[in-house]
Amino acid sequence: MRSVRRCSRTGCANPAVATLTYAYADSTAVVGPLATYSEPHSYDLCEEHALRLTAPRGWEVVRHQGEFRAPEPTVDDLTALAEAVREAGRADRPVPPEVPAGTIRRGHLRVLPDPNED
Repeated sequence: MRSVRRCSRTGCANPAVATLTYAYADSTAVVGPLATYSEPHSYDLCEEHALRLTAPRGWEVVRHQGEFRAPEPTVDDLTALAEAVREAGRADRPVPPEVPAGTIRRGHLRVLPDPNED
């Protein structure tokens, strides 16, 4: 399921409705509808920041002319949520294996002891 994405601007907790991407070769900042996925080289913006964005001198801002709206849940999102809830509630769900003695856990990683060491 898609989680609510927040505006990338520091101190802003509003939900994101637009995505800002820079086209450096063209000296252009592009503000469009919220991208489906958060990308490492783009920025999610709330409506206020999407409408007020300015670019450095010599740069052009290309802005989406329609309304910026928060994305609504899709059938895929609702189906994924329903499947996750069903899976978590299954009675026949496999039990995780026991962790061997001497195992060190760090997040999702485990360091297993070397069986050849004494």
